[in-house]
Amino acid sequence: MTALGLMFQREYPPEELIAFTKEVEKSGLDELWVVEDCFYAGGIAQAATALAHSEKLQVGLGIIPAVSRNPAFTALEIASLARIAPARFLAGIGHGVTEWMQQIGAFPKSQLAAIEEATRAVKGILSGENFSIEGEWARLRDVQLVHPPQVVPPVYLGVRSAKSLQISGRVADGSILAEGCSPAYIRWAREQIEIGRQAEGRTEHHHITLYIYWSMDEDENVTEGRVRERVAANMAGGHKDPYQEALGIVDDVKALLMAGGVDALRDKMPIEWLHDLAVYGTPETCARTLDNLAAAGADSITLVPLMDKTIALKTYLPRLLHHLGQ
Repeated sequence: MTALGLMFQREYPPEELIAFTKEVEKSGLDELWVVEDCFYAGGIAQAATALAHSEKLQVGLGIIPAVSRNPAFTALEIASLARIAPARFLAGIGHGVTEWMQQIGAFPKSQLAAIEEATRAVKGILSGENFSIEGEWARLRDVQLVHPPQVVPPVYLGVRSAKSLQISGRVADGSILAEGCSPAYIRWAREQIEIGRQAEGRTEHHHITLYIYWSMDEDENVTEGRVRERVAANMAGGHKDPYQEALGIVDDVKALLMAGGVDALRDKMPIEWLHDLAVYGTPETCARTLDNLAAAGADSITLVPLMDKTIALKTYLPRLLHHLGQ
């Protein structure tokens, strides 16, 4: 059964996390995901806080930029949380936004080499072994945890391109797919991941966690308007090309942008795109979209609310869960 979660978004003040965590756990959701983006709030601190104020909820950190910390200290933090809250912490690692990594002087010569070496190092250290690596980016000698986790947590990679997904298949336990992807993209991502898995001879299940925009309201025009606004802004930013390629809409997006910029894209994109790229509308419509995402290969789906978080938690989430029979 596909797990369902909710995101504590980067825009939310950190001091609101405790109350948010308690509400999410009370709702019966499976997962809560926190975000580490420059320069909003620290991911480790948020994850630790959420774990400390919940009992059964799985807490995911999406994502730690691979190059922002030494992998030995990334493993140290993950191991600590895994021992404090066994089988409840989900660790996500990613490339980090290029501009931000350049801003802090951490951009590597090769992003692909850095994320693969960092992931191999983190997983090796978490296993409890004496770990060394002399790589292009990572250089560690005889690193061994004094308190290795009794239940080794999964390490997921938050990536989107073909080469990065193949690396995830080789070295990670799962992948995190960010907002704006469709069932077609999930299927394509599974194919890329499988290439990596076969190259490494891996046979265990590769877990896919999906972040997806979510909008509900008494007025369905409002729900659609929110989605149009956010999806158009993403597409116009030029950062989601693999997502557009999977849907076969690259040329259509470019044509709309050339015709009238982001406003034309927002107002004229076909409604079919929206239902592929977001969970919105009535509970019945939302449920159908969730089913389509699960059928495409999503193991966990994390809703990213486009409405006020209190209303989302108190009003619309119960309606959605009731419709889903949860």
